Amino acid sequence: MRLHAVLVLFCLGLSQKAFSVSPPPNIIIIFADDLGFGDLGCFGHPSSRTPNLDRLAAGGLRFTDFYSSSPVCSPSRAALLTGRYQTRSGIYPGVLYPGSRGGLPLNETTIAEILKPLGYATAMVGKWHLGVGPNRTYLPINQGFDQYLGVPYSHDQGPCQNLTCFPPNIKCFGKCDQGVVTVPLFLNDKIQQQPVHFPDLVASYDKFATDFISSSAKGKRPFFLYYASHHTHYPQFAGKQSTGQSLRGPFGDALLEFDNTVGALLEALVASGIQNNTFMFFTSDNGPELMRMSRGGNAGLLKCGKGTTYEGGMREPAIAYWPGKIQPGVTHELASTLDVLPTIAGLTGAKLHGVQLDGYDMSNILFNKGMSKRNAMFYYPTDPSEMYSVFAVRLGKYKAHYYTQGAGHSDTTPDHDCHFDALLKSHDPPLLFDLESDPSENYNLATASHPEYKAVLVKILDAKTQFEKTMVFGESQVGKGSDPALEPCCDPQCSPKPTCCVCR
Repeated sequence: MRLHAVLVLFCLGLSQKAFSVSPPPNIIIIFADDLGFGDLGCFGHPSSRTPNLDRLAAGGLRFTDFYSSSPVCSPSRAALLTGRYQTRSGIYPGVLYPGSRGGLPLNETTIAEILKPLGYATAMVGKWHLGVGPNRTYLPINQGFDQYLGVPYSHDQGPCQNLTCFPPNIKCFGKCDQGVVTVPLFLNDKIQQQPVHFPDLVASYDKFATDFISSSAKGKRPFFLYYASHHTHYPQFAGKQSTGQSLRGPFGDALLEFDNTVGALLEALVASGIQNNTFMFFTSDNGPELMRMSRGGNAGLLKCGKGTTYEGGMREPAIAYWPGKIQPGVTHELASTLDVLPTIAGLTGAKLHGVQLDGYDMSNILFNKGMSKRNAMFYYPTDPSEMYSVFAVRLGKYKAHYYTQGAGHSDTTPDHDCHFDALLKSHDPPLLFDLESDPSENYNLATASHPEYKAVLVKILDAKTQFEKTMVFGESQVGKGSDPALEPCCDPQCSPKPTCCVCR
């Protein structure tokens, strides 16, 4: 018995030693923009051309019940990077603008910041949209990222009528915001180009990202890459290789270019021999902008889209991929962008900073095909307030709407509930839907007399009450307003602004 015990302890020691010297995993997050639940081929769209995302889905774990924290982009990006609802960090109401005084507070801790103490190289590519601010205070290089190449906000937040696609002189759809600076391209905290030449942008992004992967691998350094694409946000654009190559027109071309990026990242991992030690996670910031009709994406069978707390506004496609570690399949477990940070902390052993998190480690779902630690999802509108608080709650398979409101982003659909003039409406009793049998939120169960539904509403109200007790609203960063002097300009002394801010 003593010999047996010694052998067991010896083997345990070897196992622990082997684990401690094994290389930590590389992390890649791929974040789409305004992509709907029904936009990908692997999620059922009949004419989308997404072979690389389909490959991820076939070789990884596809989520059917995955949620963003918000139906618009700045708050959803804050929640992804911090694991906290946007109400805590103050990224509300709505989104940040080129001249916004506020941004993601520097006392918030991002995924990059929990990984850097472990020796990770960190880089971000693409759309930041969490503020620029005075002295460029809020850019990614001040939030844990060693390197950044990208546009710091939405590419429609500036004059973009000169945005062109191939072949030459074919204009992309839409004129975007007027009266502000043209859209800048940043390298770290310096403007490299203004306005951005969009047809070449993704090629530059992909080279930057793949070079970062290659250099990190050669230096035997674990890395975190956050690739936040501009695709498929309106107005769509694509480079020469993708324009005219899909069946869905300009939206499909933009989606194809995004998919090609996924392929480039996968190829870079294989070329560096690190594909089996890299955890990749793909999802989107919020639902499709249905007001753009065929140029705005598709929510599939889900109700409404961007800007609303119906399913189409916040339920997103999501795929986790790690060859040899995550077995291919589909999960119907409840999960969220809020869960990404604590999951990465669990995978890497990164230290959390003791703040109130709203996410849960997804490891049991990813590696055991087990149950989620998350049993509820709380839906905030684009303009959350302590007065109204949570608009809707999902508990298990049931969802209750305490308030509903349409949004301009979801205009043009046949469903008037989605429209801008569907004003704020209180529901008492709340609307109740079984999302397993009715993901389209068509059939209100609260009108039924079955006692089971009354019991469900009691449980949901209790979950809502308990959650709201923990919520402390941070100071609104969007509410700090904008200053035209803060709009990024490559020649700060030029005149007249904003038209003089042009550098190639």
